[in-house]
Amino acid sequence: MNRSLKDLRIFMQIAFLEGISYLVLLLVAMPLKYFAQVPEGVKYIGWAHGVLFVLFCIYLLKVWSAFKWSFGKTALAFIASLLPFGTFILDAKLNKEYPELKTGAGR
Repeated sequence: MNRSLKDLRIFMQIAFLEGISYLVLLLVAMPLKYFAQVPEGVKYIGWAHGVLFVLFCIYLLKVWSAFKWSFGKTALAFIASLLPFGTFILDAKLNKEYPELKTGAGR
């Protein structure tokens, strides 16, 4: 597998984890903070989500360059990271667009 496909696979894995961290932040940590007065969840889950979001942005720029994505496609991928469940939809679309990713190990 060439380096570009490896970067795309890493991007998709980060996107998946970023989506999970976003949902945990919204559906678990925030309610705990505001309804049960337990702010630690937001602190730690928020920190992890922030790191994943930065990695998402870095790898988005890498795959944008490597695959010569249009600005519109790249912008939609970025917007997907801002919407709950958006990264899961992005993952499904990229799996359809790049079926060679399904044949490799580790996914």
